[in-house]
Amino acid sequence: MLSIERGDELVGAEKVFGFFREQLLSGDLKTGDRLTGERELSLSLGVSRPVLREALRSLAMLGFLEIRHGKGAYVKAADVAVLRDFFTFSLTQQPDVLDDVMQARIAIECQAIRLACERAGDSDLTRISNCLSKLMDTLDDPEAGGEADFAFHLALVEAGHSPVLLTLYEAISELMKRSHKERRQLTVSVPGIRDYLVDAHREVFLSILSRDPDQSEQKLRDHFAIGDEFRRKSYIVAYSKAAGPQRKD
Repeated sequence: MLSIERGDELVGAEKVFGFFREQLLSGDLKTGDRLTGERELSLSLGVSRPVLREALRSLAMLGFLEIRHGKGAYVKAADVAVLRDFFTFSLTQQPDVLDDVMQARIAIECQAIRLACERAGDSDLTRISNCLSKLMDTLDDPEAGGEADFAFHLALVEAGHSPVLLTLYEAISELMKRSHKERRQLTVSVPGIRDYLVDAHREVFLSILSRDPDQSEQKLRDHFAIGDEFRRKSYIVAYSKAAGPQRKD
């Protein structure tokens, strides 16, 4: 009996979620709008009021609704932090997730930099320039350098002025920050890494200033490809040191 009741609750909650989703997609509900009254909504959806209340509380916990006691439920602007936490919790359970996140990052940034060539304003360019300066000041610090590296690429995506691309990028940001720091720690002792970090990011920035989308995308892809090569070299250096000199009998 309990399992049947629980099943009914899940079906009822899905009805509420489906209604809310459809209303947002159709534009019938917007940020700041008040939902239909509890009694009317429960009748129209064919769910009990306790099930409706629980579903609305779940939506409020996810940051999609604000429940004002005595006044009703109101639509809230979604908080990207919720999406970021969801992606982090979900993706970290998968093997080799950082490599896969890197591929998603490349796809987002390559489109964003093309848009940045068309849409970036003076404030965007100033922000990217400041991030580049910070990156150059933290070349010997994997922790701070990783954060500066991430900030540079985030500023690049922001300059594309695409809310969807930025939301997706921010959703995987925690994993990318970790990736940036780990890559810096791996490559900090590889010969030539300092010059590469400065030159590669400078070239990407200059390509945006040139307003040439094809060139900018290619510079960015070159940056990623050379970065992978330095990471490969870091493994060679690390394992060569671990092996040590061979003893002669």
